[in-house]
Amino acid sequence: MAARHLLCLFVFNTLLLCFISSHHLADAAAIYTSQKVTLSLYYESLCLDCASFIVNKLVDLFNTDLYTIANLKMVPWGNAQIQETNNTITCQHGENECYLNTIHACAIDAWPVRKHFKFIHCLETQATEIEDTEVVWRNCSDDLGLSQDPIDDCYDSGRGKQLILEYADETDALRPPHRFVPWVVVNGRALEGDYENYEAYVCRAYKGDNVPDACSSYSLMSTEKKTSNKSGCYVDAREVSKTEPPA
Repeated sequence: MAARHLLCLFVFNTLLLCFISSHHLADAAAIYTSQKVTLSLYYESLCLDCASFIVNKLVDLFNTDLYTIANLKMVPWGNAQIQETNNTITCQHGENECYLNTIHACAIDAWPVRKHFKFIHCLETQATEIEDTEVVWRNCSDDLGLSQDPIDDCYDSGRGKQLILEYADETDALRPPHRFVPWVVVNGRALEGDYENYEAYVCRAYKGDNVPDACSSYSLMSTEKKTSNKSGCYVDAREVSKTEPPA
């Protein structure tokens, strides 16, 4: 009896320790997640300035360890508009852009961030030469070994349009309102014309421990307001392509 009592006590204590440890781990994970910086990109699929930023600059998020402190959110709506008369969507660069924006939205919905970013990166490397939009995204999915089924299901079911309309609402709710894309926001702060310097803003915004090595390169970089000549695709296409970083 004594041996059985000791065994039961041992099992109970073991289970109790496991329970406490699991909760500690969950709490630690929640704290770590809450400390991550939210990096949001508002863009449209056939804007050449968006493509250049994604392919040449945003990719550095994953080419370094900066991704360990950032939650990347991509919002493919940009300067599209909803026509009130018939509730149709028009995009700045035509029907192909509307189609690809929806494909991007479906990819974001279907795959975790590193997978959908690779897929979008593949598409954006071809933004200047896309003729058959469907062939391009299917080739990218094949090249990356990603199943086309979730994209087809999302698009054919209408889920893609639902996601796009949600992105429209989110983009319209930006404060200050976006004036052009790419429009980059770090923890709610719009970088405006200084968007290519997003790494410095992410590093400055991070308040947690375990600062990534990538941030050592940006610790001395200024995030003070200065004029910038970075171009973009403007809400009003007639506007002069000169922007400024945030105050």
